[in-house]
Amino acid sequence: MLLKIAPDLDERDMDGMADVLQRRGIDGLICTNTTLARAGVAGAAHAQESGGLSGAPLRASADRVLRGMRARLPQVPVIGVGGIDTGAAAAEKIAAGATLVQLYTGLIYRG
Repeated sequence: MLLKIAPDLDERDMDGMADVLQRRGIDGLICTNTTLARAGVAGAAHAQESGGLSGAPLRASADRVLRGMRARLPQVPVIGVGGIDTGAAAAEKIAAGATLVQLYTGLIYRG
């Protein structure tokens, strides 16, 4: 079973989550889900819509959580998700510690 986690975790959240996941023997992580934060799209036409934000505005926070969880759980497979819209962005996820990458929003908007 893989657990998909939020990009909004702070260091303390990641410490606690890593501890629980190690004790429970999780099979892998998906870093990350969508965010409710809107800082990356402030002023955009649809910035105030409800629901999870995905795509490029999510990249920095998703990468931060990916690096943090990889450091805490070096043996756990991690799927890197969030803001992958180019081959270079996929390579950055792998460099940050992803075992695999997953894309969706970039594919929809950029083909």
